Amino acid sequence: MNQYASVKTEIIADQVTLITLNRPDKLNAISPEMLEGLQDALAKINLDSNTRVAIITGEGRGFCAGADLTSRDTAGAIPGTEGMGQLGFVYKYQEYLAKTMLAIHQCDKPVIAAVNGAAVGGGLAFSLACDFRVASTKAKFGSVFIKTGLSSCDVGTSYFLPKLIPPAKALELMATGRIFDAQEADRLGLLNRLVEPEELITSAVDLANEMIANSEYGVWMTKKGFWQNLTAQNLQQAMELENRTQALGYFTGCMEASMDAFAKGEKPVWPKL
Repeated sequence: MNQYASVKTEIIADQVTLITLNRPDKLNAISPEMLEGLQDALAKINLDSNTRVAIITGEGRGFCAGADLTSRDTAGAIPGTEGMGQLGFVYKYQEYLAKTMLAIHQCDKPVIAAVNGAAVGGGLAFSLACDFRVASTKAKFGSVFIKTGLSSCDVGTSYFLPKLIPPAKALELMATGRIFDAQEADRLGLLNRLVEPEELITSAVDLANEMIANSEYGVWMTKKGFWQNLTAQNLQQAMELENRTQALGYFTGCMEASMDAFAKGEKPVWPKL
């Protein structure tokens, strides 16, 4: 599966696929190949019936240090930019970055960020686009886009961060660009688990297994419904989606499997989608 040098994929547990950002010498700074590799890996996972949960982590000391500012020779590396001037290339590159965040966020399977070190700039955005965040005590975060002279509103950060932590704190972190450690991230509610470095992947797999124990339909529709209803205009709109989801779920056979297992005192065997 490892078609791309900067992105490794491997099955590390039953129905769990690990995606590893693999540029450790640059703290996994983002390159065009990494973006392509991530999009490819997530597209395959989305269609892989044997994968129920994906985990994204970084090789070495960092999760992702954001854009690789040391590399300027990227002309033509983004599809459709051949022969473009600076403005056209930069805009297309921005769209390609955004496409990668959407690939993470819109994956039908839950995606867990296992943050093992620095997650700043685009690296922070990667972690925010995931559904869950498990972090090592050595992890650090930062909306450092603003330190380059640009806005901190970049590749989904201004959408996700105020939804995951209090908006006033989100604005502070974005406007200052300061680095904050894993302990502060946990206090703010950004993390689902905070663990010692040696427990990081094991903890992420444990979280994955808690979801895998539930029906595939239930987890799939919970992810879809959660993100849709987070921006619902009102309660009625949210419940209309819930009603349709529950009615559809009735025909999967999952309720019958649950009731039968409960009567027998056993764990349910969920029907495949």
